Amino acid sequence: MTNERSSTARGRELGEELRRVRRRAGLTGGALAKELEWSAAKVSKLEKGWRGTTDGDIGVFLGRCGADKATRGQVLRMAAEPDLGWFVRPHWDRLADELTCLAVHERAAVTITCYEPLVVPALMQTAGYARALTGGNPEPRLRRQRELERATCVFYVHEAALHLPIGGPATMHEQMVRLAFAAYPAVLRVIPLSAGGHLALRHPSTVMTFGGGSTPLAFTETDTATVFLDDDSAVQACLDKHAVLDGLALSADRSHETFVRWADGYDRGGR
Repeated sequence: MTNERSSTARGRELGEELRRVRRRAGLTGGALAKELEWSAAKVSKLEKGWRGTTDGDIGVFLGRCGADKATRGQVLRMAAEPDLGWFVRPHWDRLADELTCLAVHERAAVTITCYEPLVVPALMQTAGYARALTGGNPEPRLRRQRELERATCVFYVHEAALHLPIGGPATMHEQMVRLAFAAYPAVLRVIPLSAGGHLALRHPSTVMTFGGGSTPLAFTETDTATVFLDDDSAVQACLDKHAVLDGLALSADRSHETFVRWADGYDRGGR
C-alpha cells in the first residue's frame, strides 16, 4: 500500500516513540492537538506512522511535549532514515526485549512464527529460564509475553535446546512443562536432531504478519543488535525457510510427547 494512510515498520516505530513522548509530557492527544491548533486526526496520523508525515510536524510535536535533546535527536534520526527494506536497532549490553520496534509490532501482530536453534523462544520462556539465560531481570521478556494481544504463534524449537540444562534440572523441568502444556493459540513443533544439518536450521528467525493491509516484518537478533527486514524478497526468504522447517518438524502431538518426556527426565534430576 502506498496511500497516505499506509505505514512502514519504521513509521509505526516512530509513531510509538512520539506517543511515548506525549504521554511523558502528561498530554492527551486531544489536548496536544488543541494547543498546536491541529486536528485530532493529524496527531493520530503522526502517532500511527502514516505516510506523509513531515520533519517539521515532528519537530513541532517534540518541542511542545518538551522532549529533551537526546530524545529529539533519536526521533529525528529515525525520521530521516532511508527506506532500504531493512534497518538495525542496537541494544548493546541491554536485552532486545526493550526495543520499541519489537514491542509495538508484537502487540499488533496477527501471527508470529519463530525458530530458535539453541534456546526456547523468548515468548515461551519461563521466568526462571529467562533469568538463567540472560543473567539478569527477566521482567522485560515476561512483559512481552503478557502484551501479546491477539497473535496466533507457531514456535519451532530445535531438540538441541532441550539438551542444554539452562538454570539446572528444576528450571528445565518447569520450562518443559510450560512447553508441553502451552495453550492455544501457541503451537509448538520440535525440530528433531535427526533433521541433520539442513541449511534452514543455521540461524534464528521470526516473521510477524498484521491486519489492515500492513506488510509482514521479519527480524533476527544478534548479541548487540536486532535486524528488522520489511523488504518483500527478504521476508519471503524467511517464509520459505519456515516452510522448510514445517516439513522437518515433528507433529504438534509428537512434539507434546517429546516435551513431556523431557519434563519427566528433568524432574528425575536430569537427562
